[in-house]
Parts: sequence; structure tokens; C-alpha cells
Amino acid sequence: MQLGRPKPQGKEGEWYFCLKHHKVEEGPECPARNRLGPYATPEEAGRALERAAERNEEWDNDPRWNDRS
Repeated sequence: MQLGRPKPQGKEGEWYFCLKHHKVEEGPECPARNRLGPYATPEEAGRALERAAERNEEWDNDPRWNDRS
């Protein structure tokens, strides 16, 4: 009998960045609320926070989404 929540299931070769543990994981190992991905490679997953910051910057400066006058 298993107690608690079931372990997240993922596919081999899918890579995630865990926001809780600040690490790259294959699988995933942690719940969806704590991760970014999937990514094709561990290197891409390792850049997840950097890529999110780049996208935020792009969106902040996109005139289609910028409603500041």
C-alpha cells in the first residue's frame, strides 16, 4: 500500500527544471507545480530560468502587450 501522493510519472528523455530544488531532473521527479519543462536536453532544462527571464523581458517590451502610455 502506497501512502501519500503518487510519484510524478514522466518519459525518459524529457528534462525538467525543478524550481523547489533548483536542479535539472529527468522524468520528472517533482510535482508539476514545482517544475518548468519538458525540455529536449538537460542543457536546455538548465537554462530554464534564464530563458524565462528572456521571455519576460521580450513580453515586457512588446508593444502589442504593453498598455503603458
